[in-house]
Amino acid sequence: MQQLVITPELLRRYDVSGPRYTSYPTADRFVEAFDEADYLQALTQRTVGAIAANPLSIYVHIPFCESLCYYCGCNKIVTKHHERALPYLEGLLKEMALVAKQLDSRQRVSQIHFGGGSPTFLSDEELSQVMSKLREHFEFMDSLECTIEVDPRTVSRERLQNLWDMGFNRLSLGIQDFDHQVQQAIHRVQSTESVFALMQAARDIGFTSISVDLIYGLPKQTQASFNETLDQIAVLRPDRIAVYGYAHLPSRFKPQRRIHNEDLPDGATRLNLMSESISRLQKAGYEYIGMDHFALPEDSLSVAKRHGRMHRNFQGYSTHADCDLIGLGISAISKVGAVYSQNAKELEDYMDQVEQGHLPVMRGYALDRDDLVRRAVISAIMCQGVIIYESIELAYLVDFKSYFAKELAQLQPFVEQGLMEFDENGFRVKSLGWYFVRALAMTFDKYLQADLTRERFSRII
Repeated sequence: MQQLVITPELLRRYDVSGPRYTSYPTADRFVEAFDEADYLQALTQRTVGAIAANPLSIYVHIPFCESLCYYCGCNKIVTKHHERALPYLEGLLKEMALVAKQLDSRQRVSQIHFGGGSPTFLSDEELSQVMSKLREHFEFMDSLECTIEVDPRTVSRERLQNLWDMGFNRLSLGIQDFDHQVQQAIHRVQSTESVFALMQAARDIGFTSISVDLIYGLPKQTQASFNETLDQIAVLRPDRIAVYGYAHLPSRFKPQRRIHNEDLPDGATRLNLMSESISRLQKAGYEYIGMDHFALPEDSLSVAKRHGRMHRNFQGYSTHADCDLIGLGISAISKVGAVYSQNAKELEDYMDQVEQGHLPVMRGYALDRDDLVRRAVISAIMCQGVIIYESIELAYLVDFKSYFAKELAQLQPFVEQGLMEFDENGFRVKSLGWYFVRALAMTFDKYLQADLTRERFSRII
């Protein structure tokens, strides 16, 4: 890999907060005026004409965890009492039935993702029940990608076999960091040996894709310690790797208040951690997908990137660009056509709605024409790093240079800094620009440009 020079001036300029663009508009723009009736209408419209033939993606949120990880910003319920999951499971199945009824037929599903929390908090019997009901209400495609997030501390080889037998064929392992001092600081201690054993068991069983999550910028983390983690990951050799930047937002996430600011790496170290991650993983044979994702060259995500078919959704980068997303469970977000809908975040509110036979919609957003154009542009920047004017013009009937005249002028500093380049047909992100791709995308976010308050977002580096 060519050595990239990231100057202190660039670091200072882009050490700002900004969205991760798993959606546009971002979830903080959702409004409570959007209600169940709006979501029901979107689901009904999906059953009309050719749209119904497009496969669905389904996300299932299991919020429970046995122990608290201090860095976590997910919507979760920490408890060692597994019986607390039983009422929630009943509510989840009721919501599933309500959605399926509105869709009016067993629609095809190409992708399922169980996230949390820790989905493996549920017993094998409970997980099997959810999978059985999904099969009852939806048609699983032969090429179905079925992923479950796994806390390595909560599963054994036997449990992995049971997950495989249920229909899961992909695993996402939360590792974060192998360094023991860092693990203690974030209250998530797990041995390297146990993770390696679990990975081998998963491969022996036949899981077709295994991904791992790492986090840089954690307390007590140093360049030397994280390099050791990266070297161990290279030996572990998962199919995909996500290396996320830790977002320290203690005003929003109470568990993070147990992390001391003085233990966190500074901005320069964070950038070095990210840069070294990219360099080391590429030397180990991984392709840099973008922002925080890596994959082996033969993995479907790498293939999708090479063929311009990659997409970005609420789980990160994905190969399923044309899927509407149905989110089930508390706080889950759905994307159906030009609509986003988010469920109630509190367990009591969620259960109250589904027990009354209502979809538990808390808020959402209906995109207008301008939102749709900007979503397409931001997605292309984040996923392909390329904008072809003509493709946007034909899809949305706009003159790109006129419509985005202000934004194109604002991109000139990125050109001068070597982050991107123009030609007569459009523009593309250069190698150095991938470090700051979120800043490039932010130029086209009309809501963010009008909003001077960005502290609710993570740092972009």
